[in-house]
Amino acid sequence: MTHVLRRGRGSLAFSFLVQGVAFALLVTRIPAIQDRYGVSDALLPAFLAAVPILAGVGSVTTERLVKRVRPSRLLRWSQPVVLLSLLGVGAGERMVELGVALAAFGLAVGVLDASMNMLGVSLQRSYGRSIMLSFHAAYSLGGIVGASLAWVGAHWHLALWVSYLPVVLVLLPAVLLGSRWYVDDRDAGPVAEEKGGEGQAVVFKWLLPLCLVMTVAYIGDSTVSNWSAKYLQDVLGSSEQMATVPYNVYMVTTLLGRTIGDLGVRRFGAVAVVRCGALVAAGGFAVVAAAPGAWAGMLGFTLLGLGLCVLVPQTFAAAGRLFPGASDAAVARLNVFNYVGFLIGSPLVGALGDLWSYRGAMLVPMVLVLVTLVYARSFAPQPDRYGGGHERPRTADVGRGSNGL
Repeated sequence: MTHVLRRGRGSLAFSFLVQGVAFALLVTRIPAIQDRYGVSDALLPAFLAAVPILAGVGSVTTERLVKRVRPSRLLRWSQPVVLLSLLGVGAGERMVELGVALAAFGLAVGVLDASMNMLGVSLQRSYGRSIMLSFHAAYSLGGIVGASLAWVGAHWHLALWVSYLPVVLVLLPAVLLGSRWYVDDRDAGPVAEEKGGEGQAVVFKWLLPLCLVMTVAYIGDSTVSNWSAKYLQDVLGSSEQMATVPYNVYMVTTLLGRTIGDLGVRRFGAVAVVRCGALVAAGGFAVVAAAPGAWAGMLGFTLLGLGLCVLVPQTFAAAGRLFPGASDAAVARLNVFNYVGFLIGSPLVGALGDLWSYRGAMLVPMVLVLVTLVYARSFAPQPDRYGGGHERPRTADVGRGSNGL
């Protein structure tokens, strides 16, 4: 069984990495996509907003599908659709073809994100210790690889389909092969039977604090991804070349934070790690807002990567602990707020920047991320609400054999 879990963990980590590559290849080549299809600046936001909206639909659909279909099967078939849709974005010629490819990409990404995190939560339960951050570290690594490949394509002025085709040809058979070793709860043997609470319903008012934290985390993340370059160049007066650095620094520090984050959870508990992450992220936004120059601004974005990186993985893990008998449904519902935060973040900062100032706009996500401190206790094990009356294992006991987080 240990061998089965290890193979399952490795194959799932690879899926997270592949998704990081695919998403980075899409978002970092948006200018090239716009040029290829002749999408106007006025129409571009509609195309960009359609992807997270449809991803939310895909996540809601996944909540219903997992009642009849294993998450591993949904992941096995949604990931190839994401890769083929990416290739479709690069190979099309008419705007309607772009719309169809992005629609397929968005729907499949919603299914993919939900099912990946479902398997991550169930594997963490089977391992009996925190491993969720390691999966998201693989995603961050994939994002760095994808952004680097996109840079190569842009540097050599390669057509989109030329950039995307080799990646799809390599990754598509690899993910199909790796999918043979995905592990669901029902594959994990006796460990899975100990999760308890079968037949639970997801009570939204109990899940709501985690939904708010998820939204805030992605508002912060989308602020960095969409506004860091513009902020450094227009507000802090950096060169155009230097303005590309903050997002890369953010991705690297996100990878580093997630790589060591599970050790922090095992040693200090999820509540302490989440509180620390929120404070570091808020400090990062404060530094960015007050930065006198580009180098100080880069320090702020570095802190943001270290702080925000722990929030999303731990939010998924907390949902699995809160509803151990309905973790798949809880993860799917929580995943929708990933896209809510993404949709809110970029327009919010842009509107505040135009109406007020971009320095002032950076204070808004700073205040929002501090809201996480109010709900930090939601990341601790909760008393059993389903009839047992006992407390679930404490996070700090994870390293001593608990089957909790």
